[in-house]
Amino acid sequence: MSGLTDALAASRADESRRAARALLRRPLLRQTDGDFVLVRRHAPLLRDWFERNTGWHLIVDSEMARLVKTVAGPGDPTHPARDVKSKQAFGRRRYVLVCLALAALSRAEAQITLGRLAEQVVLGASDPRLTSAGVVFLLEGRDERADLVAVVRLLIDIGVLGRVAGDEDAFVKDTGDVLYDVRRRVLGALLTSPRGPSTIEAIAFDERLKALTRELPPTTDDLRNQRIRHHLTRRLLEDPVLYYDDLDEAERAYLVGQRAAITARITELTGLVAEVRAEGIAMVDPYDDLTDVRMPESGTEGHATLLVAEYVASQSGREVALEEIHDLLRRKAVEHKSYWRRDVADPGAERGLAATALTRLLALQLILPAGDAVIARPALARYGVTEPTIQDTL
Repeated sequence: MSGLTDALAASRADESRRAARALLRRPLLRQTDGDFVLVRRHAPLLRDWFERNTGWHLIVDSEMARLVKTVAGPGDPTHPARDVKSKQAFGRRRYVLVCLALAALSRAEAQITLGRLAEQVVLGASDPRLTSAGVVFLLEGRDERADLVAVVRLLIDIGVLGRVAGDEDAFVKDTGDVLYDVRRRVLGALLTSPRGPSTIEAIAFDERLKALTRELPPTTDDLRNQRIRHHLTRRLLEDPVLYYDDLDEAERAYLVGQRAAITARITELTGLVAEVRAEGIAMVDPYDDLTDVRMPESGTEGHATLLVAEYVASQSGREVALEEIHDLLRRKAVEHKSYWRRDVADPGAERGLAATALTRLLALQLILPAGDAVIARPALARYGVTEPTIQDTL
């Protein structure tokens, strides 16, 4: 019986781990998603763990599971929304269109056509506050239609919309329309801020963002320790690396005493393994599926990123000018012309390749920008290559 009990306990632990990883990978799961059943089955355990260790709420019902995550800091621009098909990062206009589309859908019926949604978005974009900020959207031309379709595909991927009939490409070509179901339960669960945007009086964007994400200040020592624990656990779950230098004195002191307990709890729930170094902690994923930016990665961009990382890591902590990186990639494009895409040898192509590589390294917190240069952060040292040492054998 003890063997059977151990096997059942191991099975439950594996299921809860898969459910937790599914929520971290995709914080909004729909009924049709593969791991939804596991999340519902282990909802009490998961709800208690996330509430106690991160302060995140977990909402689970018959239609969806929503982990209401709050980022440790709102100022990271390295993980933008992306076009579902092209993977192109959203720009300013597309972000505005997302907000206008969600506002229109909150007032829509149970079903809506893309043409009708476009009309509502154009009407919303005519607000004087948007036009005075330079936002123009009149649905004139293929580019504006493509922007709206990219937004709609994002909303389909999230689960706010469900395609009933039609094709978005036909709408881009102005030859057809699309019909969608509006999933109000999912739409209502999207906002994760502690307070509603309409309650904020600040006008400047930075001030509004801070007010939107500000949590109530702790009033006792226990609450202060709880806030620190939440902050550290969030960063260990969400950030590629937690550097000690990025923490204030109270956070560093708490982490020194509680590091083993915090990382052990994370490992037990998620399977992430703590890599502790003198400069910080990284929770390494042995399954390699809890990240949107991988390193190393295959393909021309992946190889170029690895070469840039190796070069910057070898520069003994000095600032490396962008022109140095451009020159490196020009030389490497010739050296690896048999394996890389042909267009990377074109004049000026090294700039785009360098931008892609540096964006990845910045997203992984491996470098810091320094004007027209970059500087290595401690974790980049793992990609440094030194000359081999050959020992004499007797």
